[in-house]
Amino acid sequence: MPYIIISTQVRLDVGPTFVGDEWSDEELMDYLDAQLIKQLGNNYAQYKTDDPPRAVLEKLELRGFKVVAMAGVGQTCIWTLHKPLCEGDKTLDSPDIFESHQMNRNGHV
Repeated sequence: MPYIIISTQVRLDVGPTFVGDEWSDEELMDYLDAQLIKQLGNNYAQYKTDDPPRAVLEKLELRGFKVVAMAGVGQTCIWTLHKPLCEGDKTLDSPDIFESHQMNRNGHV
């Protein structure tokens, strides 16, 4: 997956940082020490790490990701990162891209 979006609320220096949704690359989420959680009241799950955003950004840079955008929305900071595709990487056209996930190509569970 060439894009990742991370976010944190209010406290930039201590975390936690949200680093993905339930369809994110599990190996990358393990590397970021993130756990899949579902917060009370939400109908979706997301990966959360206790690391502050700075540490997450540094880890992602070591994996080849670069920040392409950053925004503040209320008390939330959001970073979008991109990693160029390498030969052999899965794309949305890959037949098995959704195999390990609950969602199919049409966005249905």
